[in-house]
Amino acid sequence: MIGTVPLGQTEVKVSELALGTMYMGSRLDDDVSEAIIDVYMANGGFFLDTANNYAHWLEGCDGSESERFLGRWMKRSGKRSQVFLATKVGFDKRGGGRGLRAEQIIENCENSLRHLQTDVIDLYYAHTDDRSTPLEESLEAFDRLRRQGKVRYLGASNYTPWRMEEALHVFARMNVQPYLCLQERFTYLRPRPVKMDRFHIDLSDDVMDYAQARGLTLLAYSPLLQGFYNDTSRPIPPLCRGDFNQDRLTALCEVAKELGNVSLNQLVLKWMRLQPATVIPLISGDNPRQIEENIRSLEVSLTPE
Repeated sequence: MIGTVPLGQTEVKVSELALGTMYMGSRLDDDVSEAIIDVYMANGGFFLDTANNYAHWLEGCDGSESERFLGRWMKRSGKRSQVFLATKVGFDKRGGGRGLRAEQIIENCENSLRHLQTDVIDLYYAHTDDRSTPLEESLEAFDRLRRQGKVRYLGASNYTPWRMEEALHVFARMNVQPYLCLQERFTYLRPRPVKMDRFHIDLSDDVMDYAQARGLTLLAYSPLLQGFYNDTSRPIPPLCRGDFNQDRLTALCEVAKELGNVSLNQLVLKWMRLQPATVIPLISGDNPRQIEENIRSLEVSLTPE
């Protein structure tokens, strides 16, 4: 069963595995999407993660498909009160550009509430940093939504540690509730050294150390490299391509063989849950069977060695 962990330094508990809903309502039809959520919730999970731009890059989609699906599902099932609902603002989408200006945050929050058919978002993320807008402007808008009861808690995604620290200082000056968590790209294989992508930040050892020191919960997106670990005959994805990863992959395969009856996906997810800081992997899949496999990662027993 899926257990719970604290959200930041609060008494709020969230699922130790979050369910990513990126392709629900677009690539995945309503029936398959509902079946995936049913399996996740039947195993004790209740933390659903979406964004206001999923999946605008697919032909015929405008970026509100995932939110609209979740709105239909919650209305149909009556399970809004049983889930902890997270969505995001700040990235590109059809009809609205990237950014965290106050008016963008307010307008997009209202749109998300309408699409989700709810009057409150449990966790609202700044989806990516916006260095062209003063932090004070963005954070005051987020806090205004929180004070209005439209948002319960705030989080950040794709922030570097130094920018997260600046944001925490601004929140402290405002004397209001800060960002409680940080969602970054994270997997077992290390990203290859490339020119910094300011919009997608990887969860490095520095980020892990920073989060542990600041009591931030970390969320990991793209943890399984789109199924690579369960099919290592494929080339290592470009993001992690490099000889330096071969030793890590060899070690992963050796441990899976030693344990027996454990998939590499499960081993990666369990490894994430044993990091120094609290890491919540975002699991996803194209069918309920994949979700069941991911959840069974929690049953794997690993020694520190």
